[in-house]
Amino acid sequence: MRIGIVNDLPIAVEALRRTLALAPQHQVIWTASDGAEAIARCRDELPDLILMDLLMPKMDGVEATRRIMSETPCAILLVTACVDTNTPYVFDALGYGALDAIDTPVLGKDAASAGASPLLQKIAAIETLIGDDRKGAGTKRRSAPRASSQARLLAIGASAGGPAALAAVLRGLPSDFPAGVVVIQHIDEKFAPGLAEWLQQSCAMPVRLAREGDSIEPGTVLLAGRGDHLVLCAPDRLGYVAEPLELAYRPSIDEFFKSVVRHWRAEAVAVLLSGMGRDGADGLKALRDKGHHTIAQDRATSAVYGMPGAAAKIGAAVDILPLTDIAPRLIRNFNLQT
Repeated sequence: MRIGIVNDLPIAVEALRRTLALAPQHQVIWTASDGAEAIARCRDELPDLILMDLLMPKMDGVEATRRIMSETPCAILLVTACVDTNTPYVFDALGYGALDAIDTPVLGKDAASAGASPLLQKIAAIETLIGDDRKGAGTKRRSAPRASSQARLLAIGASAGGPAALAAVLRGLPSDFPAGVVVIQHIDEKFAPGLAEWLQQSCAMPVRLAREGDSIEPGTVLLAGRGDHLVLCAPDRLGYVAEPLELAYRPSIDEFFKSVVRHWRAEAVAVLLSGMGRDGADGLKALRDKGHHTIAQDRATSAVYGMPGAAAKIGAAVDILPLTDIAPRLIRNFNLQT
């Protein structure tokens, strides 16, 4: 991939260059010392991927991410000295469309850097995500599942730009929302606890990480919180599975949506929010085919229109809505069924 590096510290830039040299299929096409310079560089030569620092003079990585995703969208991976100490900035940047975050590699005695392997693995996953152009077929509507005494389910999938979109949707739902909520957000598992706490600030319902064996409970938000895939293992039991191993992002939205198709026996609504690639599109289509109501975020309000756009293209969404209309639509949908 053609890569741009945005960092004001020469030692960090050198560590990134040495790391990328270990994977010669990647090429550094430019470097920038702050966000403002990065925006200008993107206008002149747009890279496939930007390695973006967070704290820089003139313009930080959060604002630079917002501007780049608005003006010249491309994949952005946050690479900063210590992700754990900059969690609020990380979630802000993820909300504007950054894909993930990782600590900056540290220069070693040889050509390699400490932390080089995790960074190269992240880049490989993003390369797969960017190149994923699978196509789907048309949609066929089946009869909706019959209502049962089982709790109802709201399943939400999100990726790049997802944290802010998730916060907006959850903010619009009441504390007595009559369905259990399960959220699959593409995020490294080390950031999942922080994301749950961050979302709790916007949500009237309790938000926590999903645990092995959890059941769906009305008025509770469960967030996928491990490096494996969160799925329904039985009609009312959640669990984490390692397979399939080859998927670029873990947890997979498609894997959760398809597990709902296999096991859920009551009413379900699925929502696919902002994200790069097409994870969730096929699962959303499978849910619609089975008669469940499906919603995709529209292009105008998506930080990244990849996933909801892929869902729209294959007819997977019953409704394609701006972000501000999704929570009211969910309330109407579930309340009409009470």
